[in-house]
Amino acid sequence: MTTTEILRRLVGFDTTSHRSNLGLIHWVADFLAGHGVDAQLLPSEDGRKANLLARIGPDAAGGMVLSGHSDVVPVAGQAWRSDPFVLAERDGRLHGRGAVDMKGFIAACLSAVPAWQRQPLRRPIHLVISYDEEVGCLGVPSLVERLVEQAPALAIVGEPTQMRIGVRHRGFLGHRALFTGLAAHSSEPALGACAVEPAAHLVTRLAGLRRRFAREGGHATLNIGRIDGGTAINIVPGRCEVLWECRPPDEATARLVHDAVREVLAGLPPGVTVEAQQVAAVPPLSARGSDAAVAAARELGALWPEADLPFGTEAGFFQRAGIPAVVCGPGAIAQAHQPDEWIAADQLSATDRFMQAAGGWALAG
Repeated sequence: MTTTEILRRLVGFDTTSHRSNLGLIHWVADFLAGHGVDAQLLPSEDGRKANLLARIGPDAAGGMVLSGHSDVVPVAGQAWRSDPFVLAERDGRLHGRGAVDMKGFIAACLSAVPAWQRQPLRRPIHLVISYDEEVGCLGVPSLVERLVEQAPALAIVGEPTQMRIGVRHRGFLGHRALFTGLAAHSSEPALGACAVEPAAHLVTRLAGLRRRFAREGGHATLNIGRIDGGTAINIVPGRCEVLWECRPPDEATARLVHDAVREVLAGLPPGVTVEAQQVAAVPPLSARGSDAAVAAARELGALWPEADLPFGTEAGFFQRAGIPAVVCGPGAIAQAHQPDEWIAADQLSATDRFMQAAGGWALAG
């Protein structure tokens, strides 16, 4: 099957993060089995989702990891010209949810498997597909744990970079704060405990930090993504939830935000409690220690100069585990998460050449 044919099949699975990805994962496992490759499935705790791990080539150290995620973002509220889960070709572009983020890369990997299998590879190629990247990289840690045992030489995460080598990106810390007070009739607010006001205090403090980071011209960002609280205009609100995230470039910035939030939460009004938790943590990717991965990616035809990425990826998990990692994949991030998401056909062709070179790398030993 060609890369486009495989991409058509992958896009056809609605793997929006709140849904199961098992249909896609089982299809990939069957495809690999048809070419003599065994795949391990690593299920989530509830069994609704699974990671996939497969090795092409010898059971040996020093291999290359090619990593992609199976889940996609929602299409609700977006105006699509065609069915998001049916690949549509228009003017050299392939449209469909996940076409660029990042089923195009996975399709190119799978398309290369038959050629890899025909060659006497001296180093393994590890193909890994994770779940729930879009909601906090929840699946990849268990994959990385298994891969460390195989001692690969490097990992390439195929997020869209237009085939440039991404060597740095910030981390991502997602947080939830649930304030609980006491509902009461608004004619006598003293009988209740307002949960919205301390939530608003937290939001104000976070917004101040966001403006400070912008003034200082640094790379740190803050975003308040959701506020949900109250019942009606004449009821003292007994509950309010705040979802927010921070993308710090370093530990010092992360501590600054942490200390500010801790100060706010330590000064709650009487009758109000808070349940605060970190709901997502994606480590940053640093250029330090990535020389082996950069050299290999350049050998495979990835484009130079290196890129600093504005978005987070799973690459930091590999690097944190001691596996040199870079980000390099087809298409542009600007085309992701959009209505009529697309990837250019010539980007898929470039990725096919990249995969052919990966086979040569593994063959040379």
